[in-house]
Amino acid sequence: MSESRAEPTAEQVVEELRKLKVGDMLLSSASMFASLAYGKLAPDVRDLDEARLAIDALRALLPLIPEAGRRDIQEVVTNLQLAYADAVKGE
Repeated sequence: MSESRAEPTAEQVVEELRKLKVGDMLLSSASMFASLAYGKLAPDVRDLDEARLAIDALRALLPLIPEAGRRDIQEVVTNLQLAYADAVKGE
């Protein structure tokens, strides 16, 4: 027996959005951009333009990220920049 899940109503979606914290969304977005950048740097699917764009997006978000998570994201940005430089050298 499969359960069917009802789609949320517009009101339910709005209510859930009201519960979100902007700082949490910034960290989540930064994590997504980091994952995208690492993925675009993978040798089998390398796309340096897309990787650079994701890294630039991370750098732009960095000053907005809550202090508690900023150091970790800065470290990720640094590692991505190094990986990007290595990838460019390898081209």
